Amino acid sequence: MGAKGVVGLAGALIVVLLVLSSVFIIPETHRGVKLRFGELVETNIQAGLHFKVPVIDQIREFDIRVLTMDLPSRQYLTVEKKPLDVDSYVAWKIRDVDQFYRATGGDEYRAQTLILSRVDNGLRDEFGVRTMHEVVSGQRDELMHTLRDRVNETSVTEFGIEVMDIRVKAIELPGQVSENVYRRMATERHKLAQEFRSRGQELAEGIRADADRQQTVILANAFAEAEKTRGEGDGESAAIYADAYGANEEFYSFYRSLQAYQNTFANKGDIMVIDSDSDFMKFLKNPAGATN
Repeated sequence: MGAKGVVGLAGALIVVLLVLSSVFIIPETHRGVKLRFGELVETNIQAGLHFKVPVIDQIREFDIRVLTMDLPSRQYLTVEKKPLDVDSYVAWKIRDVDQFYRATGGDEYRAQTLILSRVDNGLRDEFGVRTMHEVVSGQRDELMHTLRDRVNETSVTEFGIEVMDIRVKAIELPGQVSENVYRRMATERHKLAQEFRSRGQELAEGIRADADRQQTVILANAFAEAEKTRGEGDGESAAIYADAYGANEEFYSFYRSLQAYQNTFANKGDIMVIDSDSDFMKFLKNPAGATN
């Protein structure tokens, strides 16, 4: 290839590079701004194919989709001066590219910092006028909607950012407070358990006393019934003895004397000194029982 051919190829290549450097494409999910020597000359460039002056112009693109940002855990005081650790997040998007660039210089981190400051102040204000019950359950949705509207009103006009939603992910008591709450709950439960034990002990003592009383009454009634039965038996026994004695006095006297002899002389080692003329010895001296 000759010198003219090389020059021509180089010229064509330069033209192609110039054309390519003069064209830029904005994706559908983005919007752009054009800077010339660092000065803003065109904003809110829509999606599609566009042209710029090579080297002189600079293009910045910004994502206009909904973005989310997790806020660091912060501690806020309720109206009762009770501290709460709050985790939250923000959903936002760029609404006005021109205002966004002018307020933040196109720095997304700067935009997040601005939003964080507004949300942090808003949460502190909203928690400060509500009780713990209201921020946890009672008015939680109302709190979020009110805060979103307040932050969105300023962020749109000042930063070109639309705050779509603000949500609290978790609300917890601080570590030291949680320990105190758990300790108080344990103390209350222990006290309640002690009351139940005391009531149970009192009821058990009552049941035990009633059982002892019933036992005493039953035993007394049984003893009285036994004594009555024993007395009736003794009476019947005495009547039978009397009838038997009356039927044959001599035989009964002889039988009783034999029992007395048996009981008296049961132990061979016993010694008795007795008058031979006594009635006790009459059947030993005379089997018929006659006395001299």
